Amino acid sequence: MTTTTHLLRKRRFLPLFVTQLFNAFNDNLYKNAMVLFVVYQVYNSPSSEGTFSAVASGLFILPFFLLSALAGQLADMRDKAKIIRTVKACEILLMLIGATGLYLAWKGIAVTAIAIPLLLLALFLTGVQSTFLGPIKYAILPQHLKKGEVLAGTGLVEAGTYIAILAGTILAGWIAVEYAAAGIIVTAIIGYFVSRQVPDAPPQEGHPEKLDWNIFRASVHLIRETMHNREVYYAILAISFFWTIGAVLFIQFVPLAKNVIMAEPAVASLFLVVFSVGVAIGSVAINALLKGKVSARYSPISVIFMGLFVVAFYFVSVLWGAEKPTEMLGVTEFLAWPMATFLLLSLLGIAVAGGMFVVPLYAFLTTRAAPEHAARTIAANNIVNSGAMVVGSLAAMGLNMAGISITEQLLMSAFMCLFSAWLGRRLYKAELEAAAAVEAEAN
Repeated sequence: MTTTTHLLRKRRFLPLFVTQLFNAFNDNLYKNAMVLFVVYQVYNSPSSEGTFSAVASGLFILPFFLLSALAGQLADMRDKAKIIRTVKACEILLMLIGATGLYLAWKGIAVTAIAIPLLLLALFLTGVQSTFLGPIKYAILPQHLKKGEVLAGTGLVEAGTYIAILAGTILAGWIAVEYAAAGIIVTAIIGYFVSRQVPDAPPQEGHPEKLDWNIFRASVHLIRETMHNREVYYAILAISFFWTIGAVLFIQFVPLAKNVIMAEPAVASLFLVVFSVGVAIGSVAINALLKGKVSARYSPISVIFMGLFVVAFYFVSVLWGAEKPTEMLGVTEFLAWPMATFLLLSLLGIAVAGGMFVVPLYAFLTTRAAPEHAARTIAANNIVNSGAMVVGSLAAMGLNMAGISITEQLLMSAFMCLFSAWLGRRLYKAELEAAAAVEAEAN
């Protein structure tokens, strides 16, 4: 905790931390305001709502798959702080597009012909923006932080991201869509000015001299170049399965809240809020358990507990669906419902265990890779992650089209936790072998 509070007072960390807070807040204010409005006000079919939620998630993830190789090369070749400022300036323009779509949808002007395409375009561009920021927010940490501060810094960035998701999610569910449209523009402007305070982070020696603009060739090369390190290899695979699980869960939350829980948008936001708080708690807790050491020691057991909590969430949802209310519940009415506490505790358990699983894995990527390759390592991780998440989104779409209920889809997430636990165990074994090799070489 001393290291954590120390970092929050330093200019080498605080502006980056706050910039990431604003970025995650704005992404989620926009994304959730859009999904909640369309699901609750435009569509009136569980299948259509689930499909739209999956399409929206897929569009946001797709740029990570297509452009991460380019983003990683660029981050290693250029000053990372300058890239952050450029991307944050572009955010103002893309949020103007999103705000226009929200305004047209609110006014009921050509909703399906113009408003929804504009909303999805802005969401795709938001994914592009996050693709170029993604490699930097972790790769810049070893450049500005001491070795013993990297895990704490990674945990803070991860926890801060989910606190920002929490804030954006709460606002999306509670404020009118026209205020959300204004809010995303104001937040983008503030975020740009904060980003100007991030200290310079020039490229390290050994960086690539020339950009490979062939995104497919560059992606394949980047993954091959990164995966030779066994620790990085297993960390990337484990993170990818974690975010596949997360993608499927996030796709299900809003339709499940509306059609199974029979609850208003504010309750759907509450689900996302509880999930975000849980990941933030898990992110900080694992740093305390590991005492600043980068290790996958607790990752396998964490994701097993995550799977058990998913199963618990499934059973509570099934029981709720059997005796669901006849009228839509507000937050107060929902909390008064007998099984609400069990539902929220299950969801919190999923998120806490998930945070404890994934944070050390991100620290592996930045500490096990050479400094001049850090951004490309994160980019390779983003490519594999996004590919897995797109598969998860397509699977959710396919299950919706096949008539598989949203509640039953939860079991798919629980099953994937078992494979993630196996990957976490493989990573910990590779970690121990690497440590033994270093000790033997020293002797």
